[in-house]
Amino acid sequence: MVLGAVIGGFIAVTFLSDGSVIDLNAKTVSDLNELGFKNAGATLLPPEIYNWTSVWSLKGLLILIGAGFIVGFGTRYAGGCTSGHAITGLSNLQWPSFIATIGFFIGGLLMIHVLFPLIFAS
Repeated sequence: MVLGAVIGGFIAVTFLSDGSVIDLNAKTVSDLNELGFKNAGATLLPPEIYNWTSVWSLKGLLILIGAGFIVGFGTRYAGGCTSGHAITGLSNLQWPSFIATIGFFIGGLLMIHVLFPLIFAS
């Protein structure tokens, strides 16, 4: 399965990508530039996060380890993943999945509007 994901990713990038940049809103690009993301909108994966220098820095390691712990804890605490609750749970009209999905959206909004600027402010 892992090998298939790697091969599929390689095929998608090499043969199925047209090389166009993503179309981000000008306000989003401006906000990301203010946070230090110089290539916002020009690349899919910003080098400020996804290059090896950033990954092996103290800040990068803390972000990766912290994010991994939070995702694992949240999945266990919520009784499933975001996709499972939002797609399967909501389509079965399950009340716990509805509550969990609302929590996921609130957490995402808090992350991007409160924590993200604190983590990546220059």
